[in-house]
Amino acid sequence: AASDVYKRQNVEYEATPALKESMKKLFGKELTIEQAVVQIIGTVRQRGDDELLSLTEKIDGVKLSGLKVSTEEVSAAYDAIDDELLGALEMAAERIRAFHETQKVNSRTDFMDDELGQLVFPLRRVGLYAPGGRASYPSTVLMSAIPARVAGVEEVVLATPPGKDGSVAASVLVAADIAGVDAIYKVGGAQAIAAMAYGTKSIPKVDKICGPGNMFVALAKKNVYGAVDIDGIQGPTETIVIADVSATPLFCALDLLAQAEHDVAASAIMITDSEKLAANVVQEIEKQLETLERGAIAKESIENNGAIVIVDSIDDAVDLANTYAPEHLCLTVKDPDYYVSRITNSGGIFVGESSPEGVGDYVAGPSHVMPTSGTARWSSPLSVDDFLRTANVVALKKRSFVELGLSLIH
Repeated sequence: AASDVYKRQNVEYEATPALKESMKKLFGKELTIEQAVVQIIGTVRQRGDDELLSLTEKIDGVKLSGLKVSTEEVSAAYDAIDDELLGALEMAAERIRAFHETQKVNSRTDFMDDELGQLVFPLRRVGLYAPGGRASYPSTVLMSAIPARVAGVEEVVLATPPGKDGSVAASVLVAADIAGVDAIYKVGGAQAIAAMAYGTKSIPKVDKICGPGNMFVALAKKNVYGAVDIDGIQGPTETIVIADVSATPLFCALDLLAQAEHDVAASAIMITDSEKLAANVVQEIEKQLETLERGAIAKESIENNGAIVIVDSIDDAVDLANTYAPEHLCLTVKDPDYYVSRITNSGGIFVGESSPEGVGDYVAGPSHVMPTSGTARWSSPLSVDDFLRTANVVALKKRSFVELGLSLIH
């Protein structure tokens, strides 16, 4: 497990033969993914909007006249979604906002003996990234933008790739509007990250970039870090389900599949002390895959990255999970409350069968933007604190100044 954590944190992104050919056509020569990202960042810094429009046409296959989503497009998006989805987005936004309000620290000066203190400031401008591709992610927009707004960030902008018709998914536009995003731009990939990091005529330079994406986005965030802050470099989603004989096989299977269906690179693992449960969960997974809408993706994910590990005890399962440090950790055991206190490395902990990951991903309240690839050992889920900075204040009285001065002399 320790070796696996190292490998997950030191991923070398390798292009498939098809991707290598696409990059060769785009750049006129063979490049690694990281070399391509560095070149994209460089050309965006040099040519700004012109390069963004050019890359959008070449990569996304759509020719745009401008990058910014209009207010008319946002208004039309409300008409394009049904009332049920709108209600769900509004309910999720309300719960996310309520949870993150509890984390809020107002700008203040706290003084120790009226002489030493700390000022707390929100960041001025934050850039968010919402992936396109296989699926749209309005929930990620809510989970990223709302904590920023609660923190008091002055301006929030969003970049997301357009579809072949030049539009952005209506659900993403509505989520952005509900969350209070100030501007939305039709640009994706490494070029979007470069634009937000360094600024162009259309897209303002931000102080921090947040949001998940594909390997190009992840590497772009890594490369611009230092010019701006980033929330982290999120890899494919991952989950560990710790379960004992009391667990319901169907519920275990659904928790695993809820993450496996995200991406073929997702990792869904169960650790149990029951061979019987393991066998029953396998049966349930096979049954669910027959009818699951994204069953082909989930099946490939399970086959390539999934596992069911049988251990001697649940204590051993917890130790193994702490070493792995997963993004999601589900406790479906007889006494989950006892084991919660033993979990030291996990992005999110889902306690009991009435707290499935799916609820946490969408409407529970805490942000679902969480550390992956073993980084939960030292990093945390996205929170209000991620959008605040501090400054130390020294306001010594004359007496203290004299006393400290004399101590320095001696």
